[in-house]
Amino acid sequence: MTLSLTIVEGFQEQIRDKISGFGAHITIQKFQNRGQYDSNPISLNRGFIDSLSGIDNIRHIQSFAYKGAVLKTDEENQAVLLKGVGSDYNWEFFNSYLKDGRLPRIEDSSRSNEVMISENLAKKLKLSLNDEVLLYFVQQPPRFRKFTITGLYNTGLGEMDDKVMVGDIKHLQKLNNWDDRQVGGLEVMLNDFERMEESMAKINEQIDYDLAATSITESRVDIFNWLELQDVNVVIIIGLLILVCGIDIISALLILILEKTRTIGVLKALGSRDASIRKIFIYHAAYLVISGLIIGNLMGLGIAYLQLEVGFMKLPQEAYFIDRVPIVFSWWKLALLNLGTLAISILMLIFPSSIIAGIEPVRSIRFD
Repeated sequence: MTLSLTIVEGFQEQIRDKISGFGAHITIQKFQNRGQYDSNPISLNRGFIDSLSGIDNIRHIQSFAYKGAVLKTDEENQAVLLKGVGSDYNWEFFNSYLKDGRLPRIEDSSRSNEVMISENLAKKLKLSLNDEVLLYFVQQPPRFRKFTITGLYNTGLGEMDDKVMVGDIKHLQKLNNWDDRQVGGLEVMLNDFERMEESMAKINEQIDYDLAATSITESRVDIFNWLELQDVNVVIIIGLLILVCGIDIISALLILILEKTRTIGVLKALGSRDASIRKIFIYHAAYLVISGLIIGNLMGLGIAYLQLEVGFMKLPQEAYFIDRVPIVFSWWKLALLNLGTLAISILMLIFPSSIIAGIEPVRSIRFD
């Protein structure tokens, strides 16, 4: 049960952080372009940014724009999305998944021709660091730009890795005939993911009527519904294990009562009450339960910590988005799990211990 809880907590947190890191917790765009990549721009002003930054749960705000293109090499063509970012972009996420090279340098003063692509895309198109590539942008009339690959990343999110390149937003502003203050939208990163709805409400109070805020749970509802299903799996696993544990404890108590039938008869003959004798057996069984909890926690947490440090349990990344079994210790949930298991186990002992009331001293201490 301990391993199930730590693994599912880790799995949900890592997938959630990856999905949010690729985009953002909340995205602000024009209302009519909600959920679209190529979109009409929004105009930035310092007062608008400051009003959003004043919301207490907001950690960072950054501008972005997307544009569809065809990446052309001598042998292959591949449809891609160029994500344009500015000097306000937080590279923390991509830096943690950078496999080779370096992050693109994006300056305020001039357009940078440096881009970052995924390892998967580079292998598919036989590209390497410092290669120059041509991007043909889908518009009328078609236009192209030459870029230099400076970094390769791999997040494990195959769908996004296979099509997203990251470069300078100034190219997209030029291609779309936007000025320097116009961007495709804003990405908002939060301090506390659990306060998403609260932050969404505050953001909606600040933005204009023609803008829309979309949370990552809305835009990637398929992934987050899948993650919620893992909670159901854990409940089923823990429920079944507690049931098995309870049956084992009841069996052990019944065997113990049968073995001590003569002793129970002697105690009754000496004037002991049924309730007092039942307490003796329940206390003894509770001792066994607590001993099992201690040993189980030591083993479960030990294996979990070993996995956290060494990562000996691997996963197919193309199926699970991560390459090894993740571990997160949620101590309050682990404490609740232990207390709940102890309480349920002891409650399950009350019925079998009632057998003691039916034991008659005359029959139980009779010698054959």
